[in-house]
Order: sequence, then C-alpha cells, then structure tokens
Amino acid sequence: MSILENISSPEDVKRLGEAELPELCREVRAFLVESTSKTGGHLSSNLGVVELTVAIHRVFDTSRDRLLFDVGHQSYIHKILTGRREQFATLRSLGGISGFPKPSESVHDAFVAGHASSAVSTALGMARARTLLGEDYNVIAVVGDGALTGGLTYEGLCDAGDSDEPMIVILNDNGMSINENVGAMARYLAKKRLRHGYIAFKNWYRRFTKRFPGGKWLYNVSHKIKQAVKEAIFNCSMFEDMGFTYIGPVDGHNLKSLTAALKIARDANGPALVHVITKKGKGYQYAEANPDAFHGVKSFDPATGVIPASGECFSSVFGDELCRLAGEDKRIMAVTAAMPSGTGLSGFAREFPGRFFDVGICEGHAVSMCGGAAHRGALPVFAVYSTFLQRSYDMLLQDAAMGREHMILAVDRAGISGEDGETHQGSMDVSFLASIPNMTVWSPTSYAELRDMLIYAVRNETGPVAVRYPKGSEGEYTLGGASPARKLREGGDFTLVTYGISVNSALRAAETLEGRGISVDIIKLGRIKPIDFEPIEESVRRTGRLLVLEESVENGCVGQRIAAGLASRGVPLKTLILKNLGDRFIPHGTVEELRRMCGIDAGSVADAIAAEMGILSDAGDKNGKDET
Repeated sequence: MSILENISSPEDVKRLGEAELPELCREVRAFLVESTSKTGGHLSSNLGVVELTVAIHRVFDTSRDRLLFDVGHQSYIHKILTGRREQFATLRSLGGISGFPKPSESVHDAFVAGHASSAVSTALGMARARTLLGEDYNVIAVVGDGALTGGLTYEGLCDAGDSDEPMIVILNDNGMSINENVGAMARYLAKKRLRHGYIAFKNWYRRFTKRFPGGKWLYNVSHKIKQAVKEAIFNCSMFEDMGFTYIGPVDGHNLKSLTAALKIARDANGPALVHVITKKGKGYQYAEANPDAFHGVKSFDPATGVIPASGECFSSVFGDELCRLAGEDKRIMAVTAAMPSGTGLSGFAREFPGRFFDVGICEGHAVSMCGGAAHRGALPVFAVYSTFLQRSYDMLLQDAAMGREHMILAVDRAGISGEDGETHQGSMDVSFLASIPNMTVWSPTSYAELRDMLIYAVRNETGPVAVRYPKGSEGEYTLGGASPARKLREGGDFTLVTYGISVNSALRAAETLEGRGISVDIIKLGRIKPIDFEPIEESVRRTGRLLVLEESVENGCVGQRIAAGLASRGVPLKTLILKNLGDRFIPHGTVEELRRMCGIDAGSVADAIAAEMGILSDAGDKNGKDET
C-alpha cells in the first residue's frame, strides 16, 4: 500500500517519519499529474509547492491555525492532504470540489481565494481578530511572487509589518505567475535566489545567543549590528525594513530546511516572512520545461505531456485582429495584467514588442496608465478577463470615463466561464460597466462581429469603449457587423431580446417554440450601452410580452434597464420575464451545466415562454401578471 493511500488528514502527515516524506512527495506529484490529466486544472503551480505544503502540515494544525492561499489555485496539495484525495475525480465539476480554497468544503480551508494580492491583508485581519478576542492560533499566508506585482500586497505588508501581530507570510518565489513575472520586484527576487546561505546564518545566530546567561539581552543589543551585517552581506533589508523577521531564501524542495524555517517563523512572536525558492512544474518534466502551458490545462496525455490543441476561440480572434489593426495604426498599444497568453496577446508581443506592455497583476494601474496614454494621443487596448476588470472600477471612473479618454477594454471571459467557479465567472461586468458615464459597451456574438466591433471601436468611437466576449468558441450564429441592434426573427406572440453568446440559445428556443405554435420576435443587441430602444419598443408594442435573456447578475442587468426604459416610454407590458444569473455567485461546472442550472439555456427559455403563453390563454389574458 502506498504512503499516500494512508493519508486521510494532516495528522497522518505528522505521524510519518522523515525518511518517508520524499516518497510521499513523489506519490503526491504522480497522483496530481494523473488526476489533472483527466479533470484539467492548475498543474504547474501545485507541482511546485508539494514539499512546502507537506512542511506546513508538519508544523501547523490547519484545523485551528488559519492557512490562506493568495489566488488559491496552488491549494490542490493542501486539499489532497486534508482528506479530499478521493474526491479529486470531481475537481472543478458541478457539485464536486472546487479548484480554489472553499471553507464550505473543509475546516482546513480558511478563506475563499481566487484573485491575487489580497492574502496578506486578509491574514492580518484574522490575526487582529485573534488578538482582539484573546484566542490562540497561527495565521499563515502563502503568497506567490507574482502577487508582489500587485499593489494590494504592499498595502498589506506595510500594515502587517507595522502591527507587531504574530503572523507568517510565506513568499513562494518561482519567478512565474502565469507567464514570466515582470517588474522591479521580479528582478529584486531574482538576485536573492543566489543567496541560500542566509537561513544557516540566522539559525546559527539564534543558537549562539541562547548558549549562555544574558543571551537574550545580547540578542536585543546586537540586533542592529546583525541587521547591518545582513544588509551588507545579503542585501535583503526590504522586508525587515517593513517590520518583518526575514527568513530565507530557503530551498522550497528541501523538507528539512522548510520545516526549520517555518518553526523559526512560528516562534518569531511578530510578523515573519519566509522566502521560499520553488520550481514551477517540479517533478513533471513537461511542466518544468513549459510551466505556463501547464498552468491551467484541460485533459492531456500524462505519459507524453501532449496537450490537445484548443483551436480558434474568441481570445485568439481578438489577438489576430488587433495585430492586423496595429499594423495599420501606429497609435495602438496593447496592455495586459500578467495574462498575455490567456488574452490572446502573445502574437502581438512578438510582432510589436515596443507597443506591448505587461504591467503585472495590476488591473487598476493598467486602466490609469491607459488613461494617461490615451490623453496624450495613443490608443491603448487593455485585454483583461471580466472577473479581473472588477478590480479597476474606480480607475475606470476617474481615469477613463471622466475625461472621455479613448481607450478600448477587450473584456475576455465575459459571462459564465465555467470550471473556475465563483471567483472567476464574468457575471458582473454588464452591471458595473453600465453604471459608468461616457462608457460604451459592445457585445459580439460571433468571431466576425468581434472583428467588426473592434474595428468600429478603434476607428469610430471617441471615449472609453468595452468590447466584451465569452470564453471559448462561437456558436451557430456567425454573421458579422457592428449594429447597435438587429432583428433576427419575426414573430407576433413574444419579444425575446438578447445579446452576445446567448443569441444562439435564443435562436434554438425560437425553433422549439415554433413547433409548439408560438412565434417569437428576436432582437439581438450588438451594443448594450447605450441601448437602442427603437426596435425593442416597436416589437413590444405588437407582442405585449417580453423576455430578456443574458449571462449577467440580476441587479443592473440589461433586462432591468430595458424594462425601465419601456416604462418611461409608456409602453405597456402584459408579461415581463428576466432570464439572467440572479442575485448570486455562480459555482464551478461546465458552461452548459451552469446555463441549465440558471435557467438560461434554450430549453429553459422555450419552456418559460410556452408556460407563460399557456397561463395567459387559460386566464383569458386578464391577469396581466409580470413574472420576473
């Protein structure tokens, strides 16, 4: 029987002898590769933290101590060691375990985490609550070096270092976030990777001062001398200047060194930072050779490391078209927040390196920078996932919209994005972008429309404009154009208004309804802010019944804005049905499963309209009840 098969809790990890730990780590890596090759998920980052996670569970008790992961996609090993190994076949599937920490899954998961740079702040909050309430537990935040490109991490570090609260920050330094890290901090940490002798020096110094009476006094008196020597020899004063006890760099794949460093941090009686050097993809040759390709993968062949080609998608179409436009217009510059490959900009970076800017995990900075560039005549295009654009709301108001700066937001993964779950669904952008004055929002349905709307945004718009598109490939609708609104189908019984990828579900629903004797008017919105009301009003005045279908949260959705607009125009409605994602966060699962769950798939739409038509017919069309 393997060692891993006997691990059902962290207590089992603690009971292992030191000689058994390397074999446990080997088995964990083999299990992880085999499992994610079937389910997909985040592989490279988890392979890099196997020894670190084992060491954490040897030193701490995560059922009581609070372990936080920055971003959280590197929590798979933690889940395997805390009793969820047998559930890994359900990873990221509807009803299965999440690919991110989730307190509802296990007492060992301290906090939901899906976006970068917030873990230090959250950990400090927990530490202060512990002190305030007189409780006793450790607080540990595992932070990737990619998170150090985000300003929120520094806000947390500055406050934590000044707080004197006992807490531990583990800096997992692998030189990568998703793509290679950029910026001054990345260069700073790269230099420190060459100085592995510091932990040995620190351990010796602590032991030396404890050997004789008065050692504690000597330790305190000589602290400034030690710090000066350390600065001169090791050049690692930044974190200690912030108020942290700095421990490292530590070999992140050496369990003995890791355990010793974590124990020192645990006993530091104040804020401590453990700098750990790891290799992303460690132990799986294909992930080591190409860690960004194995960052987030679908199923693959574990024996050969071959990942099936994903083919054309909205992201790749956007990237290709932007390259073409940049060849014609020298004002165009492309901006990404540490996601060049995910947003389709890798080709742009190769073709126009002088006009490509990766700002790190700094979405707010990216928007403000684009505002400045636009104000001076450049045409910045910021490619960003919908879920990450949320982080820049204030900058969109202050530095983009207020001055009517002509910049383009290429909003990727808009709508339901699938298996990454609540933290990554693109369900909010429709609402928050609509709240911003001077903002124009386009929502293409097809590749051809994405190209045409991007061209229109470059050549015809004058202020900030968002072009939002979904994850994955186009559906049955493949026509092009950049029309604010277009009628796709004539019908006299019901008006169905929709936009983006939901157009395909609307068309399928109309086909089903036609077989039931119900004719539907379908109006496709190409632009969802501002809304072109003329074709909607004309249709609703004929049908009296309206359904608005969209992949957006309920509050502030297009359907609510259409209903309010029609009411202000005095257009009567016998029936109003708003089909959206509701007032909730959407869990992980396939896109198709989640659409069915939310009632926005073609079958649910057809059933809702058919049921409403039946109710109205049976009631003699007298009740006039709105269903929202």
